[in-house]
Amino acid sequence: MKLMRCKENPILKAIEEHHWEKRAVFNPAAIYLNGKVHLVYRALSGDNVSSLGYARFSEDGHTLEERLEEPIYAPTEIFETRNKGKWRRYPNVGCEDPRITLIEDRIYMCYTAANDVSNTRVALTSIREEDFLNKEWKWEKPILISPPGIGDKNACVIPLKKGGYAFFHRIYPGIWIDIRSTLNFQKDEWMLGKFWIKPREGFWDSRKIGIAAPPLRIEEGWLLLYHGSSERNRRSIRRSRVYRLGAIILDEDDPRKVLYRSKEPILEPEEDYELYGYVPNVVFSCGAVRIKDKLLVYYGGADTVVGMASCNLRELVEGLKNGEI
Repeated sequence: MKLMRCKENPILKAIEEHHWEKRAVFNPAAIYLNGKVHLVYRALSGDNVSSLGYARFSEDGHTLEERLEEPIYAPTEIFETRNKGKWRRYPNVGCEDPRITLIEDRIYMCYTAANDVSNTRVALTSIREEDFLNKEWKWEKPILISPPGIGDKNACVIPLKKGGYAFFHRIYPGIWIDIRSTLNFQKDEWMLGKFWIKPREGFWDSRKIGIAAPPLRIEEGWLLLYHGSSERNRRSIRRSRVYRLGAIILDEDDPRKVLYRSKEPILEPEEDYELYGYVPNVVFSCGAVRIKDKLLVYYGGADTVVGMASCNLRELVEGLKNGEI
C-alpha cells in the first residue's frame, strides 16, 4: 500500500515577502485538536536560519484556514544560533524538524538545535494546550536533552501505557529509544538509551533511518512512520540519495520491540516538488494525525514545500501485519 498524495499539493509554499520563510517551508509537526489540524512547520530564511511557523487546516486536512505572518518559535539560545566565527560544520542554524506530542494538558516539542560550530543536538520545550490553541506562544525555555559531542536529531517523546515515557531519537545510522520515568531532566542529564531499530542491508533503508511522526497508538501497539535512505547507486541518474517513508508497528508495552516492518516504502519522491528543490529527491515527515479511519501524513518535499498524503489507517496496519507492504 502506498500513501495517496493530496491533489492540492503542495499545501504550503515559501512566501518571498517573509524573510524568515522566504527560502523554504518543510518538515512540519502536526496535531489534531478541536476538529482542526495544526501544523508547526520549519521555515528557512534567506540567510539559512530555521524558525518555526504555524498553519491551521480544516478537518479535511488540506484546506488552509489560517497561516501566521510571524514565526511562533525562533532560535534564541546559543546552541541554536550562529557563531561569529567561520562556519565549521553546519551551514544552516536554528530550530529544525519539530515533533509535537500532547501529554495531559501540555504539548511537548522536541526539535533539532543546530549551530555552526558543533554537532546537532535535541532540544525540548513545551507549551500549555490552551495557550497553543489561543496562539499565546508561551513556550518553556528550551533545554538540551542529548549529550554534547554526539550528532543527534529526529526526536520525539510519547507517554507509555504503564507509566513513564519513551524518547525516540536518531544517532547515526538508526533509531535510539530511551525509556524514562520522568519528563524532567537535571543539569547535565541526557537522553541516550540504546540503538534499537537499524537500517537493513539490501533494502530501501540500508544507509540510515530516523523517525518521521511521533508514534500513533493503535489497537496492535504503536504505529511508527519513519524515513530511510539507501546507499547511493553509482549508476543512478539521481545525483543524491533518496529519502523515502516506511512504517513499523511497535509493541504497546515495550516500544523497543518491533512487531512488523514494511518491506517497501509507503511514500517516495515522484512528483516534481519532491524531486527538485533545496535538497532533491526527498520526502521527509515530522507529523501525522489520525482522523476517524484516515491517516494524514504531512511531509517536506525536497526540503522546499509541504505536502500531505493519506491512506486508510486500518488497511495500512493490516498490510503491515500480512507482509503485503
